[in-house]
Amino acid sequence: MPEESTDQPSDAITGHMSPEEFRRQGHAAIDWIADYWASLDDLPVRAQVAPGDVRHLLPASAPEDGEPFDAVLADLDRVVVPGLTHWQHPRFFAYFPANSSPAAILGDLLSSGIGAQGMIWATSPAVTEVEQVVLDWLAEALGLPEAFRSDGPGGGVIQDTASTATFTALLSALHRASGGEARRHGVGGAGWRVYGSTQAHSSLVKAAIMAGLGEDAVRTVAVDPATQAMDVDTLHDAVVEDVGAGLRPLLVHVAAGSTSTGAMDDIAAVAEAVRPWGVWVHVDAAWAGVAAVCPEHREHLAGVEAADSFVTNPHKWLLTTFDCSTFWVRDRAALTGALSILPEYLRNAATESGEVVDYRDWHPQLGRRFRAVKLWAVLRTYGLNGLRAHIRSGVDLADHVAGLVAADERFELVTEPALSLVVFRLRAGDEATMAAMEAVNASGEAYLSHTTVEGRAAIRLAVGSWRTTRADVERTWRALQEAAAAQA
Repeated sequence: MPEESTDQPSDAITGHMSPEEFRRQGHAAIDWIADYWASLDDLPVRAQVAPGDVRHLLPASAPEDGEPFDAVLADLDRVVVPGLTHWQHPRFFAYFPANSSPAAILGDLLSSGIGAQGMIWATSPAVTEVEQVVLDWLAEALGLPEAFRSDGPGGGVIQDTASTATFTALLSALHRASGGEARRHGVGGAGWRVYGSTQAHSSLVKAAIMAGLGEDAVRTVAVDPATQAMDVDTLHDAVVEDVGAGLRPLLVHVAAGSTSTGAMDDIAAVAEAVRPWGVWVHVDAAWAGVAAVCPEHREHLAGVEAADSFVTNPHKWLLTTFDCSTFWVRDRAALTGALSILPEYLRNAATESGEVVDYRDWHPQLGRRFRAVKLWAVLRTYGLNGLRAHIRSGVDLADHVAGLVAADERFELVTEPALSLVVFRLRAGDEATMAAMEAVNASGEAYLSHTTVEGRAAIRLAVGSWRTTRADVERTWRALQEAAAAQA
């Protein structure tokens, strides 16, 4: 006789919830989130724990027997919340916002519940086609060129972050410039050169490292001290010098809203400066790009029609839960040529027909979740008018901050406000500037970050949370004034 199986039937596995239990716990989870939001105003913005504090509240090993989900929710309050820096807090101004609006959360929940893998069209056609349509909607709303639409030569895809988008753009540029040789034989000692300003995001260097070019392949270009935008004449001279030295210009990174100061490079001028050499123009508008839903805030994207690729992050300022980075290319052939691999187990009639898009070819990852649902939910429930109102509110609040800075003789603006970002400092110097910022952060009243501009320290205040009001801005400013007075 065959041996009796010792496997437990699936219904004996602890941890599986019945539909009724899932519904009950789901309601409890939503209630927890709503209560968390309601409590934020009374919580310190920055985490008030020391290294190891959270870890020491957790057992060293996972439980042998399952626990009720209620215990997980309880430990969120006991273990997790005290160790959080609250990114959804209305006085979180340290970095660009990471908005997680109610509609986006529900969209993300639906995506998790569906649990589909959208690596190729055939594995879930709706995952691909909803994403295509939603990105076409957003491209139109931002005023992007027709070539970026799904029915044109290019198209869009949702990446996890702008860092991955920059890496993907670099791989595409390599494929185009090498005629496919980089894919087949690697980069070797070809002497490729990548360009970005001193304000370019650090992901440009990381992309060069991951692509096998090495960080020395990245040539840093000086900026205009007043605007912090790339000096286009210096860029042109750098390319000419490199070509004369036998190097191969490959890609230029254009910052349309730099992290440090919100600097806006001149897209059209940069593209014209490198045009003779066929350099790939990648526009990084990770934070500021979404502001273009407002026609009056599109000036920083002037010239985008000359770009080969463009990225902006709805998960920053456009109310969409992380991760949702929207990336478009002018010509998808370079992108898919660089990244398309078709193992036998993914072959199918739809792919072979050439009539569908397989998004596995549009980024380094194979697996991909249904990110489009949350962006779809945001676009539909807010509408473009609601999104414009949100962006305009952030810009208005930043203008108010700039006015408060200008009215206090102890402070000065370092650069002109860039959309919803204000960069300023104490006239008393770096030590006083950093001390005032740290005092506000330590108090828990608000959370600010710093940068250096032309060698001097400055405070960054980035507005953009869906929960921030004028009262939050003024409360933060009062805390800064008190901290400044303490430095006198």
